[in-house]
Amino acid sequence: MSKKEEFFLEESVLDDMSQSFNSLEVPLSKKAFNFITAIALIIAFVVFLRISYLDLKDGKFYQARALANMSDITVIPAQRGLIFDRSGNSLVSNVPSFKAVLNVADFFQKSDIEKKNELKKLEDILNLPENQIQEWLSAINLEKQNSVILARNLTIEQVAEIKNLNYKDVTVENDYNRNYTYTDAFSHVLGYTGIVSENDLKNNNNLELNDIVGKAGIESEYDQQLRGKNGAIYDYRNAKNQSIGENSTVEPENGDNLYLSIDKDFQNYFYQSMEAQLAKLGRTSGAALAMNPQTGEILALMSFPSFNPNNITTADLTSQAKPLFDRAVSGVYSPGSTIKPLVATAALTENIISPSDQIFSPGYLDVPNPYNPNKPTRFLDWQYQGWVNLYSALAKSSDVYFYEVGGGYENQKGLGIDKLNDYWKKFGLDQKTGIDLPGEKTGLLPNPQEKETRVGQPWHLGDTYNVSIGQGDLMVTPIELLDYISAIANGGKIYQPYIVSKITDSKGDIVSETKPKLAADLTYMSGAIAEVQKGMIEGTQESYGTSYMLKDLPFLVGAKTGSAQVALNTKENAFFVGYGPADSSSSPQIVILILIENSKQGSLNAVPVANDVLKWYYNNRLSKKTN
Repeated sequence: MSKKEEFFLEESVLDDMSQSFNSLEVPLSKKAFNFITAIALIIAFVVFLRISYLDLKDGKFYQARALANMSDITVIPAQRGLIFDRSGNSLVSNVPSFKAVLNVADFFQKSDIEKKNELKKLEDILNLPENQIQEWLSAINLEKQNSVILARNLTIEQVAEIKNLNYKDVTVENDYNRNYTYTDAFSHVLGYTGIVSENDLKNNNNLELNDIVGKAGIESEYDQQLRGKNGAIYDYRNAKNQSIGENSTVEPENGDNLYLSIDKDFQNYFYQSMEAQLAKLGRTSGAALAMNPQTGEILALMSFPSFNPNNITTADLTSQAKPLFDRAVSGVYSPGSTIKPLVATAALTENIISPSDQIFSPGYLDVPNPYNPNKPTRFLDWQYQGWVNLYSALAKSSDVYFYEVGGGYENQKGLGIDKLNDYWKKFGLDQKTGIDLPGEKTGLLPNPQEKETRVGQPWHLGDTYNVSIGQGDLMVTPIELLDYISAIANGGKIYQPYIVSKITDSKGDIVSETKPKLAADLTYMSGAIAEVQKGMIEGTQESYGTSYMLKDLPFLVGAKTGSAQVALNTKENAFFVGYGPADSSSSPQIVILILIENSKQGSLNAVPVANDVLKWYYNNRLSKKTN
């Protein structure tokens, strides 16, 4: 007799229900379990990634917030690193001062009447506009900020008045002001500092509110090295925000020190010479640079008009002259005839012409008009030149010569726009030089496709003529122009320009040193470059040379001037580029560039400055090296 099967009421009911609904009981498939497991793993993985991201990206922030919630923090500001010139002369200093700081959490615990009275008294003492502090408080993020700096660089009288108020939420803390020893002359090299902005915080998680950061120049480019790390005094509190009498101190870490390649005395002299010439001409804008062509070290760099970094004014920010704009690295200009040494190098390398081949310039070049032979298109030279070869064409700055070797004419073959583009790029005019300053721009290298896209017009022979003499749509920055001329001076090596040569820590130990970096090696063109150098030397040694004023310098110099027409040919920018010593017995040690915007008489106005500063550099630097 078989054993009776056990009876289960639930199964009986469910079986009857399934039959009544004409359905079958089907178990969940393995795929369903796998799918659910996969979803769970994905969610767990996403959560893990998010936690890891927060820990890596904002871990320090949340750790700091936790510490802030359990303590009262007094920040001990780190000393910003100092900056020196190439000889160790100090260019900046940190002057001790005081700042007024408001503890936001304590302030918001007060009644509305207490807060109103306190704000009124503080604004009166600190000479702040009415409701200024309230505006700051309305804008802060309480999740990220527990204090706000009310004012810096307090006077002794202001310190005493604040302390006499005896507000627990307002403290006077040690601070310092960044003081620049040499103001206008170094403003675009050094830049200036200011309180961290909202954009600064978004771009750098290591910054904290109320931090002082670099806003321009070297101060901005090397802010991380200069800034150091603030210290703090932590006064621990209980849940009622009452001090429990325990505190700890984290000492600040001072920032690193920078040693520049800039020559302080040369920079100051160069600035004064440029400033005097601009004043004489009734002009305000320009730029000047000097570099060692053997290394890429920047010896001097300035932009006009300038500003006082110790006192940035509203006028500095709103002036149409844009004194805060660094024309040396961010300005974009037509190079004028200073592009001719590059075109000459390209023409010789491509066998377009030989150094001795002559071209006649009656002062213009007429291109036949196929539609009206009686009305040719005329391209002007700046004066009658007669017969010129490569050397005299560079010395006299003949436009007709470079029209022909650049674009071709009758029996004279030309480079053409494609070859010109190739050589512009070989000399680095299509890219940033990499100088260690913020805001560097690149110019414009035109070509038929670019022009048609930009203005909807085809490229003409006249366009090639214009860019062959540095006019038209060809645009470069002064630092790009200086870098290419440096390669002409040294025989074909393009070095990356740099300003900071060494970084040391607060103890004086070397953190890093900058070594010359070869950006491009064009020494395979050295034969052509040597011929171009002869033409640039002829420009200073022959009476017909545009830089003949430099003949009496105590050392041989090669040079090229340029007048770039701008504003629909109603104004001229004056350029000068030159280098020395240019004789075969020694290597060039300096290459300079001078730009005067809207110069009345073109390039001739830049040559006196070149004569002045090159003479100074020889007498005070080069002659002492040889003695």
